Amino acid sequence: MEHQPDQYLKWFRNSSPYINAHRQKTFVLALSGEAQAHANFHNIIHDIALLSSLGVRLVLVYGARPQINQRLEQASISSTFVDQKRITNSAILPHVLDAVGTLRIQIEALLSMGLANSPMHGARIRVSSGNFVTAKPIGIINGEDFQHTGEVRRLDVDAIHKSLNQGDIVALPCLGYSPTGEIFNLCYEEVATQTAMQIGADKLVLFISPSGLLDSENKLIREISPLEISQNDDYATTNATATINALNAAQQVCQNNVKRAHLVSFQEDGALIKELFTRDGNGTLVSQKRYEQIRQASVEDVGGILELIRPLEEAGVLVRRSRELLETEIEQFTIIERDGMIVACAALYPFDNQLTGKVAGEVACVAVHADYRHGKRGERLLNHLEQKAVQMGLKYLFVLTTRTAHWFLEKGFEAASLDELPESRKTLYNWQRNSKSFKKKLN
Repeated sequence: MEHQPDQYLKWFRNSSPYINAHRQKTFVLALSGEAQAHANFHNIIHDIALLSSLGVRLVLVYGARPQINQRLEQASISSTFVDQKRITNSAILPHVLDAVGTLRIQIEALLSMGLANSPMHGARIRVSSGNFVTAKPIGIINGEDFQHTGEVRRLDVDAIHKSLNQGDIVALPCLGYSPTGEIFNLCYEEVATQTAMQIGADKLVLFISPSGLLDSENKLIREISPLEISQNDDYATTNATATINALNAAQQVCQNNVKRAHLVSFQEDGALIKELFTRDGNGTLVSQKRYEQIRQASVEDVGGILELIRPLEEAGVLVRRSRELLETEIEQFTIIERDGMIVACAALYPFDNQLTGKVAGEVACVAVHADYRHGKRGERLLNHLEQKAVQMGLKYLFVLTTRTAHWFLEKGFEAASLDELPESRKTLYNWQRNSKSFKKKLN
């Protein structure tokens, strides 16, 4: 991107809505021990500093499993896992504290960098860390005593918000403390989910090794809802355990009033920034509300529709429409909206056919943004309009086109004569455009 200034400027301008949207929002970032051990972690720290400088309120939750494993191996101590939780006995606990303490110091040191030739220059970031998390022992399950392994009991929400209000980044380790002074080893995903839910975070971002959640063909799933996660058990066969744990955490928070959760790669430089500041993102978005949705257009959408169809009007593909006409006919339009941007539109105009006694509908102004023409959005719009037409009691659809005849033929339309058009539509026919007519009978 640095070799293409124009592309950089375009990206920076397009990111401005996200800069405004994220300012003063609260994000919880969950970093596994694997993420902190990876060579790209320094770049992640730089991106975290950038988020902070843009006014995002940040809570970092970090795990330490590989670092703990390394210390136990050096000490020739073995450990047992039950349901992916380490049983932390008195011999293991000091090594847990050593690993977590070292990571805390490293994170604070990296966020304190301010060299003139580094991305951190002038950042002046403060990190708050302390006994924000109160924990309790897991206890004995199926005869296994988890000893110093615990679970979150509560968080000091007021203290966390106070630190965030002061502009601090809050760092929470995978440790918790009990009122009796005991220390417990916690699952960092649980700390992250409980933190996001209890402080009312706007987002939870979980760093994983791959680009995001993968489907059965190992293709990236860019968006998924908590319901879709519940209905599909196949993800466990195509994704690593760590990814599934992150997915379950994302599902949990989205079912508990956190608007969005994201799975992003800790291996890819800039993945966090691409996910948060571009319309198409970079990883997997988990959200109750669809990131991209088909809906009825409203007057507020007129400007976006005009911007979408203008290139096609200039190319002669679509008939020109004035703003006034579009405002008058806006109820006929259906759009696909992607994170606030209109990426596709189509209109359905009902007509009475006095000759046949049937009721027909014209499909018109089908347009898809040039950047989004490979996701079958036009087909989705057409299917939506067909369902709408059936609900309206229409018997068939027709379309007039000069450039897209083959596309409509592939979608079940067949050639029709102009005489088959409704009388009221024939009188409006533009002989200069010489459009071809196609029709489709509705079931």
